[in-house]
Amino acid sequence: MNFRKAVITILLIIAIVTPGSALLDKKEYPKFLEEPWDHTPITVYIDEKNTPPHYSPSYPATVIKALEYWENGGNGKLSYTPVFEPVNTTDADIYIMWVENMEEVTGAEKGVAGFCRPMIANGRYVHADIVLEVGDYRGFSWQQYGDANMEQLVTHEIGHALGLGHSNDPRDIMYPTYEQRENIDPLLVQTTYPLIIIVILMAIAISGYLSIVWLRYHRKRQKLEHELLKK
Repeated sequence: MNFRKAVITILLIIAIVTPGSALLDKKEYPKFLEEPWDHTPITVYIDEKNTPPHYSPSYPATVIKALEYWENGGNGKLSYTPVFEPVNTTDADIYIMWVENMEEVTGAEKGVAGFCRPMIANGRYVHADIVLEVGDYRGFSWQQYGDANMEQLVTHEIGHALGLGHSNDPRDIMYPTYEQRENIDPLLVQTTYPLIIIVILMAIAISGYLSIVWLRYHRKRQKLEHELLKK
């Protein structure tokens, strides 16, 4: 029983310390520019004419959701509140377009699903192009991105168009290796992350405890069998 109490005590200490230990890793949210645009609203053109074969008509709606995300505070790292205005002219502040595959069309490195290319003059953005791919190869098969994937991807790139750099916080939308090709809700991951860690640690601790109990039982049985054989 003393051993069991010790295991439970250690488990409780791990559960308490683990969420707090994450604070020891300093999270950084760098910016290219503090306030990249010198005017408002920021106009946005969504190119629905020059589209690749696997383009989905539902993609523009994901862009609108991404714009609303940043207008409503985004990841909380902007020092200003952006206001967007979708327009029907290519002469917009932000131009958003799609290609079939980044690697094949733009020569981007493997794993790059989109990029933002701003034009800067006198310390301000004068224009920004956002290029997004509609799918990528998984093994030998090509797979198109769903709306959830596309929304996360375009949200990340618009973050760059608003002056944000790459964060080192894995739970932030601006994290550079964020797995945008999976339908993962970053807010869900963020709120359940501590619970997931605790559950994993509990499972490891319980598994270890059961293994030790089984070994003790096995040794006692061997000892008892050995004594009986002597008689």
